[in-house]
Amino acid sequence: MDARLNLFASPTAGKALKHFMAAGKALKDSPLPAATQELVSLRVSQINGCAVCIDMHTKEAGAAGESAVRLHLVAAWREATVFTEAERAALELAEQGTRTADGAGGVPDEVWARAAKHYDEEQLNALVLLIALMNTANRINLITQQPGGSYEVGQFH
Repeated sequence: MDARLNLFASPTAGKALKHFMAAGKALKDSPLPAATQELVSLRVSQINGCAVCIDMHTKEAGAAGESAVRLHLVAAWREATVFTEAERAALELAEQGTRTADGAGGVPDEVWARAAKHYDEEQLNALVLLIALMNTANRINLITQQPGGSYEVGQFH
C-alpha cells in the first residue's frame, strides 16, 4: 500500500505536524508513566485499525523494555492478568474515549472514577490529551493510508 499523501512534504501539513509532534513530546515528558502511555497509544490504535501507529507504539514499547506478552495482550486486556489496576483503568478510559459514538453519552462517570483513583490531576490531563492525540493521529493516518511495518524506533522523536 502506498500513502495517498506525503504529509511531511507539504508546507501546510508539515508545519501543522510539527506542532502536533511537539504536543506529543510534551505528553511524553509528562508524569503519566511511560509504559501506560505506550499501552494506551497501542490500544487506541488497535481500536481504530491504524497500522502505522500500532507498528510505532509496539516497537517503541518493546525498545523501552515492555514485554512481548503484555504487548500481545493489550487487545484483550480485560481477560489478561499482566496489567496493573492503574493500567487497566487507563486502558478502559482509552477505550471509552475512543468509542464515544458507541457509548452515546461519552465516558461514563464510573470509568472516570476508576482512572481518577489511580492518577492525579496532572496525569489525568496527560491521559485525556494522549487519548485525543492518538485518535487524531490514527484518523490522519487512516485517511491518507499511511502503511505500517517500516517504523524504526526513535524515528519521530
